[in-house]
Amino acid sequence: MSMHPFASHPFDQALRHETLTPTRRRHVTSADYWNMVSPYGGITAAVMMQAMLDRPEHVGTPLSFTINYLAPIAQGEYIVETELVRANRSNQHWSIRILQGESESVVAQAIAICALRREVWSHVEAKRPEVPPAADCPPSPPRKPDGFLQRYEFRIVRGQPFRDNGDTVSQAWVADVPPRPLDFASLTALCDSFLPRIFLRREEWVPIGTVSMGIYFHAGEELLARHGDAPLLAVAEGQAFSDGHFDHHGHLWGADDTLFATTHQLVWYKE
Repeated sequence: MSMHPFASHPFDQALRHETLTPTRRRHVTSADYWNMVSPYGGITAAVMMQAMLDRPEHVGTPLSFTINYLAPIAQGEYIVETELVRANRSNQHWSIRILQGESESVVAQAIAICALRREVWSHVEAKRPEVPPAADCPPSPPRKPDGFLQRYEFRIVRGQPFRDNGDTVSQAWVADVPPRPLDFASLTALCDSFLPRIFLRREEWVPIGTVSMGIYFHAGEELLARHGDAPLLAVAEGQAFSDGHFDHHGHLWGADDTLFATTHQLVWYKE
């Protein structure tokens, strides 16, 4: 089984795999990152991201990543399959799929773009909200005694769960538990750490499940390395609830106003 640099961390244990062919690897679901009926969507996305990054043909750093969750991943083994669909001098287009069962049904699929970053004029139009530093915000107790919520520390600034907050804006400092230096796999997972918007407008719990998540990465490897294991400020706002689905738009910020990633997500909910 292959392991990654911080092999003792639960996150990297969840990334462990057995290489089957240059394009296929076998994984096993992690109890540390289990959610209601399937793995936490963030760890599924991170596994797929890392599978692409581990390919020797991989060049550059991730620019975008879009994952569609087709069906729950059952406990046990599954296969991750990667394909370099097209490449040119500056970018690569990848396809990643998760297969499970004897028939190897597709349960998740993603497309990703990697590119060589260039030093050119840059500007961030988005504005990070003024919030207290993470050290001044008390950590919230985990909402469940086990599973993936034990693997993150949330310091909520705005948007308390299971009450009508009047809107769906949330602001929270979030970090891996135990601390772990940021990389593209963990940043991908953190893009799914936002509380479902429906729980910011209603007191009752309802079943939910992510249908699709898109991520745009605004930071390269140097910025991620410089960030280390410090918390990220996760800011999100919902757009609409309709016909059993809702969406949100989110930002992940560093303490120094660095915008690491933006994300969109579509979520199914059941009444």
